Amino acid sequence: MEHPEQEMERLLESGGVRFEGYSCQGHHLSPAQVIEVLSSHLEERRRERIDEVLAGRTYHIAPVVEGLVNTGNVSAVMRTSEGLGLQPFHIIKGTVKFKHSVRTTQGTHKWLGVSVWDTTRECTSALREKGYQIVVTHLDSKAIPISEVDFTKPTALVFGNEAKGVSEAMIQEADQTCLLPMPGFAQSYNISVAAAMALFEARRAHPGGDLSKEDRQRLRADFYMRSTRHAEDYLKRHLGLK
Repeated sequence: MEHPEQEMERLLESGGVRFEGYSCQGHHLSPAQVIEVLSSHLEERRRERIDEVLAGRTYHIAPVVEGLVNTGNVSAVMRTSEGLGLQPFHIIKGTVKFKHSVRTTQGTHKWLGVSVWDTTRECTSALREKGYQIVVTHLDSKAIPISEVDFTKPTALVFGNEAKGVSEAMIQEADQTCLLPMPGFAQSYNISVAAAMALFEARRAHPGGDLSKEDRQRLRADFYMRSTRHAEDYLKRHLGLK
């Protein structure tokens, strides 16, 4: 069994760097060239499946988890996000050591664009620069039902620590706080359940499938590389490299 810190490193391995092609030894292949080279090494049904996924993909909704310490909860939110076609995923590190869980992403983490931040302000500043409103799941006097959130705007939807919720810094950064429906006796949901409910509502309000031509091509090339065994060997061979 992996150590929790190692497990988290694996979850974050995809990184938040946009795929702009393949570079090696001073040579570069554009996303279009990567697709051309690798296309013949993928079965037709796999290429079709990638196209189906891209048709529903979106950057419009950006899930953000702040200070989560249970690797299983991070995995669960990642799996929900990818399953709903949400491409970006932001993690704000906490100060508490990670705890191991048997729950996994089932490999879905590698299809996400994961960005990791040391502080809340760094994350929210980057999101605002990209035009996102910051909506935080938090119960306060200004919170509105999630069904009333304006998801026509690009939205970063924030979920907090398993025990304490979001930080005061994040509350200060919020453009809006929202709450989930809870008509029963329970006073809170598990973080992975809360995220699933909230992200489903966001996805229902904004169906996705709005990638630009550039993003669609860039992600297709990235997904081709992740779907092809020995992809780098094929690309190096195409470049005449050993």
